Amino acid sequence: MSHHDWIAILDFGSQYSQLIARRVREQNVYCEILRHDTTAEALRARAPKGVILSGGPASVLQPAAPDCDPDLFALGVPILGICYGMQLMAHRLDGRVAPGVQREYGRTRISITHPEPLFIDVPSELPVWMSHGDQVQTLPSGFITVASTSSCPHTAIADPARHFYGIQFHPEVAHTVQGRDILRRFLFDVCACSGDWTMRQFIEESIQTIRDRVAEDHVLCGLSGGVDSSIAAALLHRAIGDQLHCVFVDNGLLRHGEAEQVERTFGESFGMNLTVAHAQDLFLDRLAGVIDPEQKRKIIGNTFIEVFTEEARKVGPMRFLAQGTLYPDVIESISPIGGPSVTIKSHHNVGGLPADLKFELIEPLRELFKDEVRALGRELGVPDIIVDRQPFPGPGLAVRILGEVNRDRVQLLQQADLRVQQEIEKLENYADIWQAFAVLLPIQTVGVMGDERTYENVAAVRAVQSLDGMTADWFRLPYDTLGAISNRIINEVRGINRVVYDISSKPPATIEWE
Repeated sequence: MSHHDWIAILDFGSQYSQLIARRVREQNVYCEILRHDTTAEALRARAPKGVILSGGPASVLQPAAPDCDPDLFALGVPILGICYGMQLMAHRLDGRVAPGVQREYGRTRISITHPEPLFIDVPSELPVWMSHGDQVQTLPSGFITVASTSSCPHTAIADPARHFYGIQFHPEVAHTVQGRDILRRFLFDVCACSGDWTMRQFIEESIQTIRDRVAEDHVLCGLSGGVDSSIAAALLHRAIGDQLHCVFVDNGLLRHGEAEQVERTFGESFGMNLTVAHAQDLFLDRLAGVIDPEQKRKIIGNTFIEVFTEEARKVGPMRFLAQGTLYPDVIESISPIGGPSVTIKSHHNVGGLPADLKFELIEPLRELFKDEVRALGRELGVPDIIVDRQPFPGPGLAVRILGEVNRDRVQLLQQADLRVQQEIEKLENYADIWQAFAVLLPIQTVGVMGDERTYENVAAVRAVQSLDGMTADWFRLPYDTLGAISNRIINEVRGINRVVYDISSKPPATIEWE
């Protein structure tokens, strides 16, 4: 896609690289995370307005430390080195890097001596977030010191003539109070970005790109009702209308009312070509008597592919298959430094399709982060109930029903989960919860209802906060909310007489129970 202004972020293995990208995009400037060894030639061909060198866990003094193309510094574009990126720049440009007298980790105060251009309107004493052992000892020629701390004389350096800047702290993390302003100065004052990368512009460009690529052909899209596939479908539909064919497989394991909601939204409101495969019985029959979570996942995955394939054949031959792949998946797969390669969840990526169904992939969201996808959904008129939907596992409620999955237990969990959703939606900080749901446990406990002794099921409630699902902390739900959830489940859902709250974090626990 042709982006007018863009910034290249070279990734040296920092845990913060995605955060840098998010901070740049918040300023309406498009950016991409690239491998640290991307050649200057490849960059020159795409003409970025500037380059940011990320931090990283290595030391530039190690023999196998990740390096950059030395010609990078002859590109003639501004460069900002952050932490490792700053040390690499100094190291490459005849400066000297050595282990610091004392390592600096966490909050530190820096003193700014030359505010131009990154530190304009920033207090001369600034709290920042540090994380480094090495430091620049001798500046490369042409550089001046811009800021220092008591133990690190060159905390920020600059070569104003070539527009090269190095900062030893992390402006992208929230702990660096003025970090956003510093990045903003680099993007607008130094790189002269226009800041016009908006969702509206993204939609216009995407529609053109999709139309050019699809031409007269047709696109098949597996709609799960989740945020990504729903918004990918809405964008494709805006671009190619009836050339898009959506298939929604109702596996009978969705939350209360969800299947109807998908049908209503996309079939009726958007007027899409939508095929709904009502396959609840097939899925539940195959799951009968199965207890092992891995086996459940396999059965559901295989059955999904079988049903999806059958529907795809009915719709007729298609050239393209649409997927809701997001940018973090793409980044993982190019992760430079022995990083994790991506294994897209089998549910998102209809991976096991038979050989005669050959598709070219179309991934209209592959440049976007999750919050950008949500903004895109709003711009496209997708209802909030779908845009703000919490992540939901591919196998659905099957991995939240411990033990056997059958029709009665699915209905029991749907009813309990509905009460959880209704109560947490009343919270003012509802948006801070990544996921909240009920789990049905395979144990029964004694209770009393009226004067009678009951022997019924236990429901566990789980609520977590997370940025990306990789790590998660249990959410401190107010006692009143917990009380209301418990009362409602026990009083309104026949078959559950005890409610417990899960207070484990990930790791070591996972978000889902199975």
